[in-house]
Amino acid sequence: QVQLVESGGGLVQAGGSLRLSCATSGRTFSFSTIAWFRQAPGREREFVAGLNWSGRTTWYADSKKGRFTISRDNAENTMYLESNSLKPEDTAVYYCAVRKNGGTCFIGEYEYDYWGQGTQVTVSS
Repeated sequence: QVQLVESGGGLVQAGGSLRLSCATSGRTFSFSTIAWFRQAPGREREFVAGLNWSGRTTWYADSKKGRFTISRDNAENTMYLESNSLKPEDTAVYYCAVRKNGGTCFIGEYEYDYWGQGTQVTVSS
């Protein structure tokens, strides 16, 4: 079983930056595909960014390219999402996710096996 705990959310002004962290437990993190999703009020959860086990292959939702960066530290079993030039429409609960069987370019919720509890990001105008 893998447990994921997000941190780093909060209130930020438009144009600002945030770095979200997701600490994981379990021995399989280093071989897993990871991703970040988010869910805005009244909307479905959507894919933000993904990263393969080695950190060499990333994929982003088209609207997120350039403002979001996903990364990982396998030695620390931790994943990150850095965001800049934040907009009010980026306000959402952000979730980290792990896909135990690896692979690349997975963007569907059902393709990930483990989830964090979510961290709120609020961008004020």
